[in-house]
Amino acid sequence: MTYSSSIAASRRGYVRRNQNSVRFRSSARSLGPVSNTIILIILACMVGLLYLTQVTKTNSFGYTISNLQQQQSDLKQQKTDLEVQAARLQSLNRVASSDTAKNLVSVAPSGAVKQ
Repeated sequence: MTYSSSIAASRRGYVRRNQNSVRFRSSARSLGPVSNTIILIILACMVGLLYLTQVTKTNSFGYTISNLQQQQSDLKQQKTDLEVQAARLQSLNRVASSDTAKNLVSVAPSGAVKQ
């Protein structure tokens, strides 16, 4: 044996004649329980962050919708106020231009009633 093959043989344990000195591992490597736990924790954190992102977006849209609903109710109230005011202004003109109002006679005060 040469020097390099004798050192290699001493590292492997023993080598017999006409025997393959190379071993192949048939089992695949797998993660241990600690690695699996760490990976599960990281995945749970990522899912939590995704959930928080979606909730934050939903809340911001909720504030926008709330503001628009408030603006809509304010505009509806303003519309009803304007309709009432328009009806008042038109009623004075209608009363003044009606046939009944034109046929009325103006009366001068005749005096005061004494008790």
